[in-house]
Amino acid sequence: MQKNDITNLTITGLTHEGHGVGRVDGRAVFVPRTAPGDEIEAKILKVHPGYAHARLEKLLTSSTQRVENDCPAFGRCGGCALRHIDYSTELEIKQNWVSENLARIGKLHPEWEPIIPSPRELRYRNKAQYPVRLVEGRVRTGFFAPRSHTLIPVDDCLLHPEFFAGICRTVCAFCQEKGIPPYDETAHTGLLRQICIRHGEMSGQTLVCLVINGKALPFAEELAQRLELLCPGPLSFHVNRNREKTNVIMGRHTRHVSGPPAIEDVLAGVRVRLSPQSFYQVNRAAAELLYKIALEYAEPSPGHILLDLYCGAGVIGLSMAGQVGSLIGVESVSQAVEDATRNAELGSITNAQFICATAAQAARELSEQGIRPDTIIVDPPRGGLDNETIEQLADIAPAKIVYLSCNSATLARDCAILAEKSYRAVKGRAVDMFPRTAHVECVVQLVKGVEA
Repeated sequence: MQKNDITNLTITGLTHEGHGVGRVDGRAVFVPRTAPGDEIEAKILKVHPGYAHARLEKLLTSSTQRVENDCPAFGRCGGCALRHIDYSTELEIKQNWVSENLARIGKLHPEWEPIIPSPRELRYRNKAQYPVRLVEGRVRTGFFAPRSHTLIPVDDCLLHPEFFAGICRTVCAFCQEKGIPPYDETAHTGLLRQICIRHGEMSGQTLVCLVINGKALPFAEELAQRLELLCPGPLSFHVNRNREKTNVIMGRHTRHVSGPPAIEDVLAGVRVRLSPQSFYQVNRAAAELLYKIALEYAEPSPGHILLDLYCGAGVIGLSMAGQVGSLIGVESVSQAVEDATRNAELGSITNAQFICATAAQAARELSEQGIRPDTIIVDPPRGGLDNETIEQLADIAPAKIVYLSCNSATLARDCAILAEKSYRAVKGRAVDMFPRTAHVECVVQLVKGVEA
């Protein structure tokens, strides 16, 4: 097999990135935008000792799992990976990804309950972040191509509410009209870097934050007035300053321009205050189902101490606060801690406190104070738990750990380490929070001292 070879290939599987897999002379060949069961003609792009990458040249026989792609940017932007596969098959694939990772990486075999589908496959996201660039002389928004910062212009993403597209078009037209230059990442020049939008589905409120490479956005108040006309409810408008040469989207300084200073939503019965940098689940309807499973696995009881690590705006813990004696939430982002505290106040929840610290720091301090939570909720970023946090969890020794994860590979790794510390992964369930993408959320219940 050599570069530029054309070969016939039968796709037999799918990688965790959503790429089809076939074999030529025993060597795996990875082909994006293909489905198990496809018979294809592929062009070899790169050859490695044990595998190769190829491009779909011609579809010879279509898989029964294949559906018509409905997005013109599919395969070019770095978002969706599974738009060409029917949704029922997508759910099966994601269920297998999660269970296989725990079995292969963690050597763990919890009881897996059926995956929960998202209530909506389209238009489910309540948050979007759009880079802004100059494309062929026009100010455009879109998304970056996979593993690059090349902007793929996208007028309307099918995962986002339709009115988000109107906001982006209006901002771009406004910049064109006023001579406001978009950001040039290579030269570190230009002003407008990103358009960030959040929407409270239950409140109807919308937050727009423009990230700029400068001190001020000209005509900001005039732009806010135009955007108000496009939103289904009140608009909270902000400008964030980020002058660093970085991939981090937002800087440290945000100016509130107009409208309410923050927006609200309701998730799992909790009133949630959302500021520009608050963490919040992007699929509210699916998140309610996820948190329902977390509640079931936590088995809260009056008098119990519940510790919620990586708590963000505090929603998971606050949704359970009425069923425990006390709640302690921990988050390293100070603004999120402020939001969590306000969310408790909004719900008149008096048995909750929130600490600004890393998970490891807070766990260590609680252990030193002799505070022994009965149940610990962990919802870490994709990298999972660090070794110090795992050691502190084992030292606190709660009866149960409920682990929420958007990365089943690091989940499997961490559960295997916790298994060495007498925590057995008893049961788990996947929830499809991110339809049409290669991401899936899951929850695992770990119980101390349960024999395998």
